[in-house]
Amino acid sequence: MLLEGIETLMVLAEAKTMSKTGSMLYISQSAVSKRIRHLEKKLGKKLIEPQGRYVRLTPEANTLLDNIGPTFNELRGKIYEQSLSTPNDIPIKIDCSETLISGYFSTLLSTAIQKDSRIILSTNHTPRIIENVVSGKATMGLCAGYLPAHTGLLTFHLFDEPFYILSQAPLTDLPSHVITTDLSNSANAYQAVILNQLQITSAMQLDSYTAAAHLALSGATPALIPLSIINALNIAPQHLHYFTELNELTRPVHICVRQNNYNLPRVKTLIEEFYAYHDPNAFLPS
Repeated sequence: MLLEGIETLMVLAEAKTMSKTGSMLYISQSAVSKRIRHLEKKLGKKLIEPQGRYVRLTPEANTLLDNIGPTFNELRGKIYEQSLSTPNDIPIKIDCSETLISGYFSTLLSTAIQKDSRIILSTNHTPRIIENVVSGKATMGLCAGYLPAHTGLLTFHLFDEPFYILSQAPLTDLPSHVITTDLSNSANAYQAVILNQLQITSAMQLDSYTAAAHLALSGATPALIPLSIINALNIAPQHLHYFTELNELTRPVHICVRQNNYNLPRVKTLIEEFYAYHDPNAFLPS
């Protein structure tokens, strides 16, 4: 019951509501409340408090998750490994950055699924991908952006993805304001440092590069867009602007996997196919 409560609190921290937490855990809303109350009783601490329609974690709850969250995910991963059946029978769950599927790897992944129907895809942001691979919810991750240190995972660097300034109107110089992705996301935080050095301000931060691109093309304001989105949306070259000052602003692309999962021949073969498939120059706009 204690582990169930911790897992429920971790999901609630993301979901913000009891009902969404229940949906994510496949349990009722009342069961979510019961698990949280039981955990509060065991720990002797108030862990949640209402905030309008949402639920907010108390400082004590945030401290708890900061202290035991990584260990709890690692424990879940070890339990997952113990539950593995015959290696050829288990599904390979790949948690991916949506932009990487759209811009680079849809053909590779489609071919892989046709060969092996036990490959299952999901999409997430990089911090959640890392969490899912560590906990065993995903077999491997395809990540965009910087990875946190000390994940305990094997990581394979595939390439560094360039950024372009996307604008409806022609540009001769770097703009002073651009639309960016969510810079509070730990995988993207490095972008804020580089933009600050270039004296570029984030006009707005969106959770979707696709939305940012459409706004820029509609004339709202220029946007900072990775090459994968340019490929996925087939954006015309006249709207793309590259400046040498952006050379350091790239988005690293990695595969991450637990050591035991990497030892599975099907997983190792798939990673080798990712390495063999990508030629960075093949995706550059003409």
